[in-house]
Amino acid sequence: MEQKTKNKRLTFIKQLPARTGDFFKTNRVTLGLMFASAVLLSVIHPPLGLSFLAWVAWVPFILACRADISVRRLMVCAYLGGLMFWFGNIYWLVIVTTPGYITFSIVQACYWPLLALSVRFVLRKRWPLFLTAPLIFVGAEAVQGWLFTGFSWYYLAHSQYQHLPLIQICDIFGTLGVSVLIAMVNGLTVDWIGNAGVPPALEEMRPRRSRSQWPATTVTTILIAASCWYGCFRLAQTPNHLTQGPLIGSVQPNVPAWVKEEMNNGQKLLDDLIADSNQCFAAGAAMVCWPETMVLAPMNPHYLSMCVMNSDPPRYHQQITEHTNDQGFVLFGAHTAAIDYRNSNYAITDQYNSAFLYRPDGTADPQIYHKIHLVPFGEYIPFRNIPWIYRLFMLFNPYDYDYSLAAGTKYTTFEIKADEQKYGFGVLICYEDTDPTVARKMVLAEDGTKKADWLVNISNDGWYVHFKDRQVIPMVELAQRTAISAFRCVENRISIIRSVNTGISCLIEPTGRIRNGYAAGNLPDEPMARQGVAGWFVDCLPIDNRITIFSRYGRWLDIGLGLGWSLILFLSIYGLWKNRSKGTVEK
Repeated sequence: MEQKTKNKRLTFIKQLPARTGDFFKTNRVTLGLMFASAVLLSVIHPPLGLSFLAWVAWVPFILACRADISVRRLMVCAYLGGLMFWFGNIYWLVIVTTPGYITFSIVQACYWPLLALSVRFVLRKRWPLFLTAPLIFVGAEAVQGWLFTGFSWYYLAHSQYQHLPLIQICDIFGTLGVSVLIAMVNGLTVDWIGNAGVPPALEEMRPRRSRSQWPATTVTTILIAASCWYGCFRLAQTPNHLTQGPLIGSVQPNVPAWVKEEMNNGQKLLDDLIADSNQCFAAGAAMVCWPETMVLAPMNPHYLSMCVMNSDPPRYHQQITEHTNDQGFVLFGAHTAAIDYRNSNYAITDQYNSAFLYRPDGTADPQIYHKIHLVPFGEYIPFRNIPWIYRLFMLFNPYDYDYSLAAGTKYTTFEIKADEQKYGFGVLICYEDTDPTVARKMVLAEDGTKKADWLVNISNDGWYVHFKDRQVIPMVELAQRTAISAFRCVENRISIIRSVNTGISCLIEPTGRIRNGYAAGNLPDEPMARQGVAGWFVDCLPIDNRITIFSRYGRWLDIGLGLGWSLILFLSIYGLWKNRSKGTVEK
């Protein structure tokens, strides 16, 4: 028996190349359509930014789901298309974590066969795609933004960040409101294509070509026109709600991550930060922002009190104190180390990725913000409660220890005083500017008032650049992060000033406009050109007094879309199970 099983395995392995070749040959049209959508969904985002293609990017995928192949073959083709998309678009993760890049791509690609199954179901039901495509594709975006701590990236909406009238509806619906319009046009396009691409074997699946497409076209046109009208209205009224805030400075180092991680470079990095910071204060800045974790030592008071005199942490503290004294506020990123006395020794129990504020009176603000939304693999190793998975990830860990950080829980509001006025602001560390929930909780107080006048995004994107011939070569992550940040501004009608190692440091207005130029500085005028360069700038922050529907009620549209797609997916899986239990084989 064992010999027969072994012979079958050997036969299968020998036939595998031929079977694989036969699969690709038989399904080349379906695979071609899947790959076409993968390419279109890639080029719509920065740096290429071919945003107009977003309106048809899912069309090839939908047409592929109408091909005359089995469910299993369709799902395999869809999964290969998803792998192509994710492996091609998050390649910048390789520098940080190769196993994380591979694992994340494999997991994210699982969405595509589920999407294919859902599209196939609604096509067989002959439901109008202009209504169901938003539920399926944008519903998947909603789930992606929540599942496994959320990855709010590569949304259809993000491709439209430069089209200000269109994206103003985000202050009601959130970012996915724009994605809905784009997905609707994708679905309507396929509705109009109608019979094209449907093989004769699936005659019963041919959509009814009737005048029904015209009402759908009218509804879609009205929704897009209404969104643009609303956007123009909100843009026109914006000056009436703005007040001029203080001058704020932003320092942008240009340091690859491996240089920053070497602790003996800490003094040089701090000296360079202070030199640029002095330029900002000289230009009139009331506060200067430095990027995430650029001060290479834990800086919380309890840890400092435990350090030996003249060691790096107390020395850095003294240097920053002297720098801010009689000049202004400095916000910077560093670690917090919680210390406990155990077994007759002091030991670090938890570490946090934190933001610290030093005052112009030479003291440190007692409040410290600890990053809430941690990045899997980058800031903690997931599945620590599943030993065998944890051990597997540790094998690929570039360090010989578990570097996992602890997550904060408090949405801290810092206060500064400038020009005899008090201002409040929140801090988004690293990828937190991609998280709509963290941003809105930073802006809105529990009583429904606006507690933050602006937000600061401090980030270390030195992990996502190449370093060749002593030149920093930026990757697509830098521009895409900046585009995503613009949606947090519109959702909450708030300015964001970014201080990012290797770029892109900039000021984004409450309308989502990424501001060109500045009041003073030496970075390039064009924000997207501030990649892989060092410098500083100072600018006046606009403060918007509007409180948005999104700030008050959050991601209500995301919940509805996520539930809608979940229902369609459940019905499609149930239908397959029901047919199989009856012995019916679908075409």
